[in-house]
Amino acid sequence: MSFGARLATVAVLGPHIVDVLGRPVIEIPAGQGSTRLDEIRITVAGTGGGAAVDLAKLGCSVASFAAVGDDLLGRLLDSQLQTHGVDTTGLVWRRDAVTSATILPIRPNGDRPALHVPGATPTLRASDLDGAALLAADAVLFGGPETMPHLLEPDGVALVEAVHDAGKPVFVDLLHPATATTLALLTPLLPLIDWFLPNEEQLRGLTGIDDLVDAAGALLARGVGAVAVTVGDQGALVLRPAVEPVRVPALPTTVVDTTGCGDSFNAGLITGLLSGCTAEDAALLGCACGALVASGLGSDAGITDLAGVLALINASHPDTADRIGRTVDDHVTRRTNDVVDA
Repeated sequence: MSFGARLATVAVLGPHIVDVLGRPVIEIPAGQGSTRLDEIRITVAGTGGGAAVDLAKLGCSVASFAAVGDDLLGRLLDSQLQTHGVDTTGLVWRRDAVTSATILPIRPNGDRPALHVPGATPTLRASDLDGAALLAADAVLFGGPETMPHLLEPDGVALVEAVHDAGKPVFVDLLHPATATTLALLTPLLPLIDWFLPNEEQLRGLTGIDDLVDAAGALLARGVGAVAVTVGDQGALVLRPAVEPVRVPALPTTVVDTTGCGDSFNAGLITGLLSGCTAEDAALLGCACGALVASGLGSDAGITDLAGVLALINASHPDTADRIGRTVDDHVTRRTNDVVDA
């Protein structure tokens, strides 16, 4: 099967972070001590940048929107995004700020304590964004809105509202652990979110409700269209109004590093939904992306293309892999015909 045509256009708005990762780190040496590692990598990461790379690998046409520092790390981030085919004209360069970056010493079990510099990310404003470009996309991913407080002001919310009112799905994820304060911050955004994509800890922290079905229900009651919550090695849970909750299994993997697994889940889910897959199949596509990313170092590990993700699904769910593949093929055919007719 060939996925040469672009499956969809996605505008990705959110933190674009340079990750410096090393593994395996058993302990930080004392004083001026040192230790040898097996691997060190630098990747584009974050609920914006990491998802943008994965979406591009899966066959979507992607445009990034974020604030970055006018520095070496910013130029590296820009170069890496362009290498993956991401349109970076929406990046805003700040001479008075550094690029957001994280040092991640990866433990042997895949855990990842983080040393983070927020950098330019929080400075992004609605006036920095090309509203027409957001509206031109098939969908918008707003990753980490809690890290961009200016975009939660009325003019920023108005941009998201325009996308939502145009019938373009709005996907939202969080970067940090969530609390009731986060929920209050997100309140103006909630009715504009078509799909909210937290992990289980974020969903519980956001709502103060331990049961995931009830926690998601609290968000649905506040206007969120649907919730897909990742549950670690238990896969994902998909919740929509007036529909029974659906549990989607995780895919087998050997965990090397869990960095970027949530971002890759988002990329897989969004790709599936925009290609016409059911919510359940799209979530399984997301879980497969997460399994692949967990198998290597960094948020861009494991995923080569959509065909590779389907090959992983095929190993344990062949009927589903076949159904997703046929759905995507039909979608590509329709898009190709639409372009020819135009």
